[in-house]
Amino acid sequence: MNCCSNKPVIGLIAGEKLCKAHFIEYFESKVFKTIRQFDLIGKEEHLGVALSGGKDSLTLLHLLSKLSKQNPKIKLTAIAINEGIHGYRDKTLAAAEKFCKKNSVPLHIYSYEEEFGMPLDNMLKALDVKPCTICGIFRRYLLNKKSRELGFTKLATGHNLDDEAQSIVMNEFKNNVQASARLGPKAGINSNKKFVQRIKPLYLCTEKEVTVYAFVNGLLDNFNECPNVAKSYRAQVRDMLNNFENENPGTKYAIINSFLQILPDLKKRFKGEQADYCKSCGEPAAKDKCNACIFAERLEKAKLRAV
Repeated sequence: MNCCSNKPVIGLIAGEKLCKAHFIEYFESKVFKTIRQFDLIGKEEHLGVALSGGKDSLTLLHLLSKLSKQNPKIKLTAIAINEGIHGYRDKTLAAAEKFCKKNSVPLHIYSYEEEFGMPLDNMLKALDVKPCTICGIFRRYLLNKKSRELGFTKLATGHNLDDEAQSIVMNEFKNNVQASARLGPKAGINSNKKFVQRIKPLYLCTEKEVTVYAFVNGLLDNFNECPNVAKSYRAQVRDMLNNFENENPGTKYAIINSFLQILPDLKKRFKGEQADYCKSCGEPAAKDKCNACIFAERLEKAKLRAV
């Protein structure tokens, strides 16, 4: 059923087809309702926005910019990580810089090469490791450390419903209950002064909805996907869930809704675990040495062997 006589731009799971104007209204209402429902943003915040220059992060920053203009006590600063993926990250960072300049949003960019001595492409040549494994570890490390140094009260990320459903299923398949406890609209378990609270305002928005919103609002000229994604375990789970969704519409929503029912118990179960600090760098860690330092040391050894 069409919402009106105007040309539809998207069809929803319930069967309704929305035109551009009604879809934008629907999407923005959903995001701002999510923020209220899960108490993601307070009346006075310095929000960091993890910005890659892709559809999710640009959509997120676009919406939070609207929110910030309505409430001057909500300050926005974008933070981007240049992993050093040739032919990909330079394009998305250009989109990020263009958006921030146009909308007067401060942008801080940090690179693997400056922080860890080499770009990701070189790391993958030096070490026998899956791209998403080492990239994810270094990316999370830098985002948290730099967010704290920049004084963010929270860090907003562009994770959408599809991303979360994939993470839930991946953790189930790997029997990693504690990792699932760190998921949700507000990520993390322990309150730790060195952890910056991460929030996901796009939590209930599907990837399809985010993509359409980005394009109808002119936030993207084209869609770029990281070339390493196809090699990942997540890509396998993503394809599986997409097949389920095609055959059984609403599958991803069902995964999220059932997960939200058990999430409070999961967080309660692991809440008492003592947060520790890395003895090498002082950043939060689950053991004596954080994964970022472990990989950094492996890279140093690889460089010495290459000399």
